[in-house]
Amino acid sequence: MPEATPSSTPAAADSHDLIRVQGARENNLKDVDVELPKRRLTVFTGVSGSGKSSLVFATIAAESQRMINETYSTFVQGFMPTMARPDVDVLEGLTTAIIVDQERMGSNPRSTVGTVTDANAMLRILFSRLGEPHIGSPQAYSFNVASISGAGAVTIEKEGQQLKERREFSITGGMCPRCEGRGSVSDFDLTALYDEELSLNEGALKIPGYSMDGWYGRIFRGAGFFDPDKPIKKFTKKQLQDLLYKEPTKIKVEGVNVTYEGLIPKIRKSMLAKDREAMQPHIRAFVDRAITFQTCPECDGTRLTEAARSSKIAGISIADACAMQISDLADWVRDLDEPSVGPLLKNLGDTLDSFVGIGLGYLSLDRPSGTLSGGESQRTKMIRHLGSSLTDVTYVFDEPTIGLHPHDIERMNTLLLQLRDKGNTVLVVEHKPETIAIADHVVDLGPHAGTSGGEVCFQGTVEGLRASDTLTGRHLDDRASLKPDTREASGAIEIRGADDHNLHSVDVDVPLGVLTVVTGVAGSGKSSLIHGSLGRRDDVVSIDQGAIKGSRRSNPATYTGLLDPVRKAFAKANGVKPGLFSANSEGACPVCNGAGVIYTELGFMETVSSPCEECGGKRFKPEVLDYRLGGKDIAEVLAMTVDEAEAFFADGEARTPAAHKILDRLADVGLGYLTLGQPLTTLSGGERQRLKLATHMGDKGGVYILDEPTTGLHLADVEQLLGLLDRLVDSGKSVIVIEHHQAVMAHADWIIDLGPGAGHDGGRVVFEGTPADLVQGRATTTGEHLAAYVGAG
Repeated sequence: MPEATPSSTPAAADSHDLIRVQGARENNLKDVDVELPKRRLTVFTGVSGSGKSSLVFATIAAESQRMINETYSTFVQGFMPTMARPDVDVLEGLTTAIIVDQERMGSNPRSTVGTVTDANAMLRILFSRLGEPHIGSPQAYSFNVASISGAGAVTIEKEGQQLKERREFSITGGMCPRCEGRGSVSDFDLTALYDEELSLNEGALKIPGYSMDGWYGRIFRGAGFFDPDKPIKKFTKKQLQDLLYKEPTKIKVEGVNVTYEGLIPKIRKSMLAKDREAMQPHIRAFVDRAITFQTCPECDGTRLTEAARSSKIAGISIADACAMQISDLADWVRDLDEPSVGPLLKNLGDTLDSFVGIGLGYLSLDRPSGTLSGGESQRTKMIRHLGSSLTDVTYVFDEPTIGLHPHDIERMNTLLLQLRDKGNTVLVVEHKPETIAIADHVVDLGPHAGTSGGEVCFQGTVEGLRASDTLTGRHLDDRASLKPDTREASGAIEIRGADDHNLHSVDVDVPLGVLTVVTGVAGSGKSSLIHGSLGRRDDVVSIDQGAIKGSRRSNPATYTGLLDPVRKAFAKANGVKPGLFSANSEGACPVCNGAGVIYTELGFMETVSSPCEECGGKRFKPEVLDYRLGGKDIAEVLAMTVDEAEAFFADGEARTPAAHKILDRLADVGLGYLTLGQPLTTLSGGERQRLKLATHMGDKGGVYILDEPTTGLHLADVEQLLGLLDRLVDSGKSVIVIEHHQAVMAHADWIIDLGPGAGHDGGRVVFEGTPADLVQGRATTTGEHLAAYVGAG
């Protein structure tokens, strides 16, 4: 049989080697056209706010996911989040997108590293098959399933007749009944609720908002359960029980039907049901004072019932397995030789090995997911994709090097290249030069941020970028040098015997009045040491990477408190109430309720949003826009950038010192390009953290803790950040920075390096001293990388 000769014309299917984007206009993009090679590693660069995320996530990845969702039946789509089509003319050559972003994992108290990666689910099946004594199904080992049983009559319809049958059911769960699977129990410090020396009428209650002058006072006086003139310490046991714990009870006060409820259930519902971050500062301070959390005495923090802890494999219970460091657990699983569960052991082993391979072997499966840093969360999400045999998939990463020491960035680069070499398209939004260097293709957006960005400044190779005259190209080879002189400390905070998480009774003196950088490989104990030992002190202002809580109605003006002085200035200039100048209050357009757009739900299809015709998207009533300050109405002021508003409120009729001060801080942290009314939901990770920093700069605190402030910062902006840190120190503050960026290390006055490794191989101070001494000694991993960075011979 003759051999088939290859056709000289390539198959049509092989010609689709590009992802083509034409006319992208999401957020600040200005009709962007790009062509991205498939099965290559493309890195997107540009200053924070230049439009990288708008192009990669809001356009390419969003459309890919939307089209995949459309392949499901309308019934299934009804249960899925609806997505709007991105504002773009042409998108061709898309493949299935898998998004690995830097959003923190939910801080649900029941969510752990094991539950979010399915490792716990596999362990539960393993113990239900091999555990001795056998206690039941996998649910019996789950701290999220409560044991429950019941019996009763049920009515069923058979052949047109209604029959009653007795049914019984029981579920054996693994949830500890005392702490309900949380591992800790909360208790109230009664001295924070009331002063027992005083009577209620004398103001014994210390709870914010519980004044005897208002409605609460009338309820307490009219309840009749206790004497409001008697000091609380003289209450009988029954009276104290009624004050603190009484269930909701209907009573009549001054002829009005009201419900009386004890203080503790009332506080649980009104304050503890809310997310701590969303609380007003005075309520948060009260909750921190009044509520103490301690390890559950019944399950010893394991969250599991006694039966679940008693069932063991080779002497290890599921609680012991989850508490092990993952690298040790992987070894234990590998040593189990049980052919009956062979596929399960292989799958579990592969998942645990992925943790080790990605540099997270130091975690344990029982670690609450809310305590992971941004970088750890992102790498945890990557785990389910590493062993995947899918090819021709588009993987989209948002700064995968966040929270990584230079030593770990090399491993991350290897993983990205492995994904590419399997035949996948890898798109990475990144600022670190070490990761930009491995790109096959680079797209540089800019030239600046916000309205001054949104254009493609360069497309091509890394060498081409280096030679180009773009902001990224000019700064790609920037290297900070060691400071010739370092500041002298004015004192020190002593940390003694710190043993949170993996710390080994650490003793260290953190100098005051200088810029201190705490560094070390990921998982070496930096956050445990600083947040655990210093974060709770009164004079410390801690600025972490946690997401900003805010809806699409929140914006920089509302978040920073800038809107209050602005509203007052408008009200004073026009002789009206300040509430008129709030789009969330009296001044809101009645048609769109101050949202500026009308949303129309279309069931399983995307929700359509259209600008409100009444206010033209300005969010305010027409009569409110007649009031002016310095020739501008409130909508025009909210459309200004920070830089424009700073000049506007500086002098003249609109001079408002309180507003100018806040705007000054926003400009100081490099957010001069943001508009005051831009929804917080559209800000990038780096912008959010700098917004937090600007907000806290006015706080009264002598010590500032910053957790990786270079997150999301372009190479050109790091210099501005260093200047800001210097200004904070020069103004008399002590600044402690947890950081991996070598430019920040080189700029420090004092470095504390933790290590030598991660998890139980870390948790020790391996170096204390100046950056110059660290470089000279090169005794630690950090020292070697910093020496290479500053070009020390």
